[in-house]
Amino acid sequence: MAHSHDHDICIEDAIKRATEICEERGVRLTDIRKTVLEMVWNGHVAVKAYDLLDQLAAKGGSAKPPTVYRALEFLMEQGLVHKIESLNAFVGCPQPDGNHVSQFFICEGCGYVEEVHSPEMEQVIADKASESNFTVDRQTVEIRGSCSDCKAAE
Repeated sequence: MAHSHDHDICIEDAIKRATEICEERGVRLTDIRKTVLEMVWNGHVAVKAYDLLDQLAAKGGSAKPPTVYRALEFLMEQGLVHKIESLNAFVGCPQPDGNHVSQFFICEGCGYVEEVHSPEMEQVIADKASESNFTVDRQTVEIRGSCSDCKAAE
């Protein structure tokens, strides 16, 4: 887990790709949706809806909770953000081009979240579900621990 990179470019790339995806799909990336997406991408940590609301208010916005939740719902439907279930918070998706199953490393120290993809893990879960005659509707795997920066600081 590497925290260091040009985060401004990271955000710009996420917004550019989101704009392209929405245009391709014929859906609108409204100003509020774009702003919420930018705020979610602001730091590779999961952000709660009410924190987004506070950030909007600090920018002079007058958005209400339903506005933020609708924006987040749209962004999730388009695959631009993921919900971290255990935190009831959201992170940007670095690979929003199509449906995929993700696993998340969540640092308990600094809150950094890294999305990873393990086809092997996905297959093990599918196999175990099949053995149990269980239908998986949605899969989110969240792994908690310490990132390399926090580990080094210990």
